Amino acid sequence: MKKLIMFLACGFILSTSAKAQTTSLKIAYINSAVLLQSMPERINADSALAKYTRTFQEQIEIMTKEFQTKLQQFQAGEKTMTEAMKEVKTKELQDLQTRIESTQQSAQEKIQTKKQDLYTPILEKADKAIKDVAKEKNYDYIFDINSQGGIVFSKEEFDITAIVKAKMGIK
Repeated sequence: MKKLIMFLACGFILSTSAKAQTTSLKIAYINSAVLLQSMPERINADSALAKYTRTFQEQIEIMTKEFQTKLQQFQAGEKTMTEAMKEVKTKELQDLQTRIESTQQSAQEKIQTKKQDLYTPILEKADKAIKDVAKEKNYDYIFDINSQGGIVFSKEEFDITAIVKAKMGIK
């Protein structure tokens, strides 16, 4: 019986100690997607990226039209061509198709690099603002509800998205 009472007493002390520690934490959350969508810099970056992407799309469209034209010409004159001429034209079409695929792959890589170049300063600015608010408001943790495996439930009173936007001068 004494062991049971001691066990319950220890359990009570440990649970109250754990509650006291967790209530002293200051926790908040932010929706980074909402923050980033409201940043004017993101709009400019999106515009610059779209313009950059269009230049590659136009180049690929020109190459694709050239391929289509040469393919139609080949198909139209194939019956009158010698075997040697067919081989030359087939090789020409294959080379053009390879160039198109290579250009597409290169374009995707360059667009990804450009996107990273454009968005890195924006993400760094948002991160700095979040950290500044965390220091000013003395938060222990700030969770991003936009990320995978984030918070399943939280009270709206802990959302600091508006405070961070105000800190950045965003309405």
